[in-house]
This record gives sequence, structure tokens and C-alpha cells, in this order.
Amino acid sequence: MNYEAVIGLEVHVQLKTASKMFTRVAAGYGAPPNTLTDPVVLALPGALPVLNKEALDKIIKAGLMLGCTIAPVCKWDRKNYFYPDSPKNYQISQYDQPICLAGSVEIELPGEARNIMGEHKQIPLTRIHLEEDVGKLTHEVHDSLVDYNRAGTPLMEIVSEPAMHSAEEAFAFLTSLRMTMVQGGISDCDMEKGQLRCDANISIRPIGQTKLGVKVELKNLNSISYVRDGIALEIRRQTAVLTGGGSIVQETRQYDGEAGTSVAMRSKEMAHDYRYFPDPDLLPVQVDAAWRATIQATIPELPYARQRRFITQYQLPYTITAVLVPERALADFFEEVAQLCGHPQAVANWLVNDLRRELAAGGIALAVSKLRPAHLAALVNLVEQGEISMTAAKEVFNDMFQTGEAPAVIVMRKNLKQSTDSGALEQWVQAAIVANPKAVAEFLAGKEQAINAVKGAVMKASQGKANPRLVDELVRRQLLAGKS
Repeated sequence: MNYEAVIGLEVHVQLKTASKMFTRVAAGYGAPPNTLTDPVVLALPGALPVLNKEALDKIIKAGLMLGCTIAPVCKWDRKNYFYPDSPKNYQISQYDQPICLAGSVEIELPGEARNIMGEHKQIPLTRIHLEEDVGKLTHEVHDSLVDYNRAGTPLMEIVSEPAMHSAEEAFAFLTSLRMTMVQGGISDCDMEKGQLRCDANISIRPIGQTKLGVKVELKNLNSISYVRDGIALEIRRQTAVLTGGGSIVQETRQYDGEAGTSVAMRSKEMAHDYRYFPDPDLLPVQVDAAWRATIQATIPELPYARQRRFITQYQLPYTITAVLVPERALADFFEEVAQLCGHPQAVANWLVNDLRRELAAGGIALAVSKLRPAHLAALVNLVEQGEISMTAAKEVFNDMFQTGEAPAVIVMRKNLKQSTDSGALEQWVQAAIVANPKAVAEFLAGKEQAINAVKGAVMKASQGKANPRLVDELVRRQLLAGKS
């Protein structure tokens, strides 16, 4: 029997806020253990929560970016469970009235080749709700240590519909979601810092059947690659169980990415196990049209929409846009330079090849580099107008990147301007023709590439300062004149 997988993801995203969800204590990563705490975080008697409006703004923005319906009223609930990383023994969350409903995430699947755009699909969402994060447990040989620095950090849970059918779709979902959240300023989504975490719900069913199979939750998926690999492993495991005559048990399994294995942890909890009830210390929140409109005005162009626009408006190839668009700062830089100089293809090539190489080599971000959009636009214009050669332009670019100087200053200082003196060029061309009789004969006999030897001799004589297009024109003119 052939089976198909059905996959739903629960993605937790830490919101990028200055303070925690229900208190003014700072939210952050890397502080000494248990220093980002206060009576609210530690649930000391008498401490009461106060809502963080910035967190509400961020989740509304995320919902609008993903096409969600923003609920006019949402409320807060207590999710009750006992675990050492939860100081209150309950988590303030949203159960039956979340702030964002429905929506979708646009994904791109791998193309037939790396230079071909793959299929795009919309993966529907069930909801997005806001809650507080818990602390972090570190297990040692004889002890378990708890750090409450993360406890109380605003946490957004994005729940997809069970609408994905392969590990690659889940990988594409997380890749797209992360790109959108980072570019929207919602979160940095650094999985190593726990800012993006994912649980996957996986079941399989016979192809053609509409009823869902028994669901297994996969945890400990601490990289996007591990999500893909863990889901693929679980699909193979469930398929093997069913084809072997066994049955799937609803459970939670832990995935070990390094070993490529998973083990059963516990039976899967149900909603009633958490004994949800409305939080008595927090009032419901009303989100009116004015609030939504204010947030809507801050939403940037979505990444895949921008990529499609770059392809049509600037006539850029898919491979170039696939590099520019995932980094919002790089895409913004491109648009600014392209509008200044009017040569978008040339600008894109400088950014994708030269700028990214220099940024990586120096280990720096574009925002702190010395390169300015106006300077790169001026450099592109110098090349397009034939003022300097591409070889010289590479040298100028490296200087610009290191010093922040304008290209015209560097060209003058290094005497890199191309020669357009027709008299001198004519003499160099004549000398190159005389010095390369074999290449001349081969060109006149129909071998097009032979002309490069003559042109190379002219460029050498000019010490690389001759305009290549003018050299090509003069060489051809003299060779064809001699032939006639």
C-alpha cells in the first residue's frame, strides 16, 4: 500500500522586544544566569502581570504580514502544568480566543535546477497566539540546573494546518517564515539562541484517504535542517510500522539530529490535560481598526512579492534575485543604487559577487561597511560610460570598500582613467597588427577569436588604460580596411 504524509508545524518565535511579556524586566540573551528576573518572572506572592504593548504590536504585524484575520478581542488563559522551567507552574497563553486567525505562509519548493524557480504554494495557518516563554533547563550528570532569564519573554506560536506532505515542504515553510519574520523586524529567529523553535506533527495515511492517521509529535528540532531530516525519518518509521502490520501510537518523540535517530518520550498531551482557564489577573484586549491601520502602515513588501517585482521591473535573473531578496538590507541597497545609476543588472552583479565576498571576508554587516550607495552608483556609471575598464573598476571597488572614498577620487589618485586618445590608440593598433601577423591572417580567414591576440597587444601597450570597446572598433576597422 502507498502512503502519503500529512504534516503540521507548531513554530515558536521569540518576539524582538526590549522587555518581557508581563513585566518591565529586560528580555535578552547571553546575560549571566537568573539575572533577567523580577518578582513577576519568579511568580513571587503578590506580583501581578502587566501587558507589554510592543509584543502585541509585533504579533499584530506578524499576523497582517501573513494575511491573518486580527481578532477584535482576544483574551488570556492559564495553561497549567508542573515543570521546573515554569516558575508559576502555569503559562500565560491564549486558548480559545487567540489574536490572529487563519492566514498562510508562501513557500518555494526546489526547482528542477538551481537556476530555475521552483513551485510556489500557500500553506494555510490555523492561528497565531501570544504567550510567555519558559526558562531553560541544563541537565548535567547528577543535577539539572534552571535559568529563568528566558522565562517571561514574549513568545508567538504559529500553528499551521496539517497541509504539508513532505519534509521539503516543511523545510520551505520554516525558511520562508524565518525570512518574513526577520525582514519584518518581528524576531531575529536565531535557532541557536532559541529564538525560533519548532515541533512537527506527522501522520501518514493511504493515498486517496481523507481521514488523518495517528499523529506523532516530533520535538528537539533545533535547526531547520533537523526539521527536514527528522520529519523524513519519522515518515519512514511510520511507513515501516504500517507495512509491517503494526499500528502507530500517538506519542511525543525526541529527535537526535547528530545521530539521526528518534526515541519515544511520552504519550501526547491533549488540551484538557492542561486545564485551561481564563487568567483572572489580565483583562481581554480589544484591537480596533485604528490600531490595525497603524501597524499596517509599517509592513514591508513581502520577500517573494519583492522577488517577483525584481524579476519583472529590473529584468534580473532568478538566481540573482534568490540571493538579493532573502537579505532585506542587501535588497534595499540594490534598489537605492539601481535608482541612482539606472543600470540594475550591473549593480546586482557587483552586490551578489563582489560586495558579498568582501563582507564575508571581513566578517562585517552591510550596515557598518564603508561602502555608500552613491559611490557604487558612480562606479557603475564610470564603467558604463567607458571612463574606466572593468579591471580598473575591480581595483576601485576594493579601495572604496576599504576606505569609503568616492570612485572619482580613487581613479584620479591611481591614474586609472581609460585612454580615449584616438591618435595614440591608432598607433598602438597599427603596431599590434604588425607584431601579430599569424593572428591577423587567422582572423581574416574567418577565425573570430584570433582578433583577441591583437586586442591584447593594444591593451598591453596602453598599460590597460585603453577603452576595450574603442580598441575592438579600431582593430576591426584597420583589419577590414587592409583586407579590402
